[in-house]
Amino acid sequence: MRSSYFWSLSLLMLVYACGGSKEKASENKSVPPLRIAPVFDADSAYAYTQKQVDFGPRVPGSSAHYACGNYLSGFLRNCGAAVQEQNFKAVRWDRVEMPARNIIASFKPELKKRILLMAHWDTRYLADQDTLRKSEPIDGANDGASGVAVLLEIARQISLNADSLQVGVDLLLLDVEDQGNPSESDADSWCLGSQYWSKNKHQANYSAFFGVLLDMVGARNARFAREGISRKFAPNVVDKIWSTASRLGYQQYFIPLDAPEIVDDHYFINTISQIPTIDIIEYSHGGPVYFGAYWHTHQDNMAIIDPATLKAVGQTVLTSVYNE
Repeated sequence: MRSSYFWSLSLLMLVYACGGSKEKASENKSVPPLRIAPVFDADSAYAYTQKQVDFGPRVPGSSAHYACGNYLSGFLRNCGAAVQEQNFKAVRWDRVEMPARNIIASFKPELKKRILLMAHWDTRYLADQDTLRKSEPIDGANDGASGVAVLLEIARQISLNADSLQVGVDLLLLDVEDQGNPSESDADSWCLGSQYWSKNKHQANYSAFFGVLLDMVGARNARFAREGISRKFAPNVVDKIWSTASRLGYQQYFIPLDAPEIVDDHYFINTISQIPTIDIIEYSHGGPVYFGAYWHTHQDNMAIIDPATLKAVGQTVLTSVYNE
């Protein structure tokens, strides 16, 4: 990931007036109540985050990466999903060849209308934003494991509540997202797994009604703003997710703020696959970097993970899916 391209902050105020009347000139359209969705278990998501971190840094080609991939694939199969894998060779920006592995889990594959949920499961091969041990890989508790953990709990809930699910759901665990060139000018060196999948889909002519990418969704007191690429390609999906979060009481996490564009997996899903996709990703408004201070440092460990944040994201996405 991870270039910021421009700053976009919008504030819209609608003022209605009607002289001599106590009623508004224009009433909001009635919004149907949210259908009941499964209850997202934050403790389970926290445990799934810990499980991934316990393997060690999931750098492509490492034993931790291999073992964690087997765990993820097995977990999804145990949830009753139809699981496929894409094994391919990826070449890092510095010409290092890496074995890569996208994992796709499909629920209700017979249904035409599909929702695509994504997260990357690899971790950064060096702590380039740290001041110490810069050449060592990071734990990636938030940058990688948190998004995957939310998807694992969503998979578990779908397996227990399949009868009330009215759409097909595909979970796409993307590899080699976080192995890019530290130089922000080299955007194509990031998100190699999503670039590969977009050009070699697991199913011919695959498409989805919309997609949601989860990245860095577990840190304590995280805030998620409306990222620029998401607003450009999938404004209706942004509105849907942020509205659902607000209705569920999670507006302190999903804040009404427009954030700059970033290069993340959703960029290639939008531009190559043409599936309208948003990115739920932490935004450090006014901070020195787009993300939290832990980003690409050894601070990205279990100490920063909060079940309350996992709950807010997981319940919002799960409710949105069950209301399709």
